[in-house]
Amino acid sequence: MSEEAKFDRRLFSRLFRLVKPYRAIFYFSLISIILLALIGPYRPKLIKEMIDLFVIPKDGGASEFGNAVQHFLSFFIKNPEEATVQTFLLSWTILLIVLLVIESIILFISTYYSNLLGQRIIRDIRINLYKHFNTFKLSYFDRTPNGTIVTRMISDIEAIAEVFSTGLLTILGDLLKLFVIIILMFSESWQLSLIVLLPIPLLIVATRIFARAMKNSFQTERVQVNKLNTFVQEHLSGMSIVQLFNRQDREYRKFEAINKDHRKAHVDAVWAFSIFFPVVELLSSLSIAGLILWVMWQSNASHAMIQSSGSLMFGFILWVHMLYRPIRQLADRFNILQRGMVRAERVFEVLDQKEHIDDNGTISILDTNQAVNFDNVWFAYKDEEWVLKGIDFKVEPGKSVALVGTTGAGKSTIINLLTRFYEFQKGEILIGKNSIRDFELSALRKNIGIVQQDVFLFSDSIMNNITLGDESISLDQVIAAAKKVGAHDFIMQLPGEYQYNVGERGGALSVGQKQLISFIRAFVYNPKILILDEATASVDSESEALIQNATKELQRGRTSIVIAHRLSTIVNSDEILVIEDGHIKERGTHQELIQKDGQYKRLYDLNFS
Repeated sequence: MSEEAKFDRRLFSRLFRLVKPYRAIFYFSLISIILLALIGPYRPKLIKEMIDLFVIPKDGGASEFGNAVQHFLSFFIKNPEEATVQTFLLSWTILLIVLLVIESIILFISTYYSNLLGQRIIRDIRINLYKHFNTFKLSYFDRTPNGTIVTRMISDIEAIAEVFSTGLLTILGDLLKLFVIIILMFSESWQLSLIVLLPIPLLIVATRIFARAMKNSFQTERVQVNKLNTFVQEHLSGMSIVQLFNRQDREYRKFEAINKDHRKAHVDAVWAFSIFFPVVELLSSLSIAGLILWVMWQSNASHAMIQSSGSLMFGFILWVHMLYRPIRQLADRFNILQRGMVRAERVFEVLDQKEHIDDNGTISILDTNQAVNFDNVWFAYKDEEWVLKGIDFKVEPGKSVALVGTTGAGKSTIINLLTRFYEFQKGEILIGKNSIRDFELSALRKNIGIVQQDVFLFSDSIMNNITLGDESISLDQVIAAAKKVGAHDFIMQLPGEYQYNVGERGGALSVGQKQLISFIRAFVYNPKILILDEATASVDSESEALIQNATKELQRGRTSIVIAHRLSTIVNSDEILVIEDGHIKERGTHQELIQKDGQYKRLYDLNFS
């Protein structure tokens, strides 16, 4: 759906239901905006009455409104019958000041609470969206770019906040204010009101043109901002490649071109503003000029008539300025409202997606002293393009099974099915006699530990990356696990030791050091089923020795499944499965397989050639 889509009432109704928990804030904001729209237009009327009473006395005295205000103020004056004109003028002035102060307070309240309402609503949406993402299958993240997900979580939701803070309520307030101003003007003089409103159709046309131009420029600007952000992010991450291949000048020229387009998009927006606002000022000046000419013509240049119409003309001039301001802003307000609705639809589309893994299991305690059994398991990422085809094997409790094979054979897919990152289509995966789908998802994953080849570390301390915020894991436990793994010595040499910040994605550490930290993490969480996914594939020989020692420590007494490219790490496994094209081609111990002239022997010879 484009930014120019029509207003969707059903979508708006769904969005408005989010206000329900914060009805008090919403009604408070709405009442304050209504009061602001009602009070503001009466200031010019009060000033007009002051001119009639104290500056240019009008034949017949003040109007009914002016007399009512004068009568009201007399209650605050001691001996009103003996009070001077100056006393009443002072009281009128104080009334105007009080009115301005009240207006300012109401404006503060309406601005604060409408923004508070927007922030409360997007906080709820963002929490729900994040919780929803946490339940999604990995297949969703495989096909959806991270940038799209971040956009939904951040900028799209921020646009929804503007619907409530500067969109809907502000539009209602502006429309009510226009209505009150027009009623007050017509109550004073319908002829002058028509003259003042004559340029309004031109203003409406100019506003629509401006709104269309701004919408196009904002869309172009968003595209250019996205291009600029993407370019900068990619090239900062790959700066070593840029410098290594001496690409600085060429990449700089690319950046210069993208930045030029980004600047042009901003200039287009500024150009639209620079044209529109002078047009608004010109039309408001035409209203005032028409007002003055009409008064002059009606009075036939008579000084007395001009004098008697002076207060009316002054009041209308103030109303003209008050009238044009909200009309000028309405186009922008409607753009904000429409943009927020479009972004809300995108967010709701994600919330409506059924990408989550069904967590209907009822077994909360996992008895891991039982075999893990893959029984004729078939799996495809898409339709019937099978990645696994009838996988059958069993891992007895406390034993280890190794999976070997070429890249893309389906080894990592097998462990992703055991952890239920993906759902298999045929067959069954059992722990004991129970399907893994019969277990509560949290209970299943709590008892499975994974050490991956590509270790992900958060930009946080080593301690927090190991415990992942679990306060039940003490520093002593972490140190004990680090000593078993052989990582304690290198950690103690870092500034801050276990409080050392590893940087974004653990960039301050080597591949081997990150791998050792992932082993410590697995140790302290004490899983009953262990999965090692090519844990030594990208490390140096010294780190490999430490990791192999850590692997032995971690596997002791645990049921384990090991994926390895370096066959030296799995020669002691209880069973080795050779996976090829989604099938198990060979199985047996290292000694059994090495004696066969099969795929395993060829892989082994290739490893040690």
